[in-house]
Amino acid sequence: MNIDTNSLYAQMQNMSLGNSSLQGASFEKMGNNLGMGDSAIPALNKSTSNFGDMLKDAVNNVNDIQKESGAKKIAFEMGDRSVTLADTMVASAKAGIAFDATVQVRNKFVEAYKEIMNMPV
Repeated sequence: MNIDTNSLYAQMQNMSLGNSSLQGASFEKMGNNLGMGDSAIPALNKSTSNFGDMLKDAVNNVNDIQKESGAKKIAFEMGDRSVTLADTMVASAKAGIAFDATVQVRNKFVEAYKEIMNMPV
């Protein structure tokens, strides 16, 4: 599973800013196109949150999605008529995708850390 890191970063910025209208937009769509010979200045992130807080919120969001999925599974298994099989399966799929994306981000961080540690000083 490949994840476009620029798109993921843009989505994380949008989530931290609470702007759901631009979720899923890439840097090119947001006006941050930095092509060769392009003299445009990239837009600065004016949010006051730091990357650690943003990452913590993203992980907590994945945790909440997984808890919601687990609760729907249990409710469906117990015979709660307000929870349908479709709701349960959609929640389970969302939780799986969110977890896979989190694992991919973690793998990219580990890869970047290893690369930085192997740089000569």
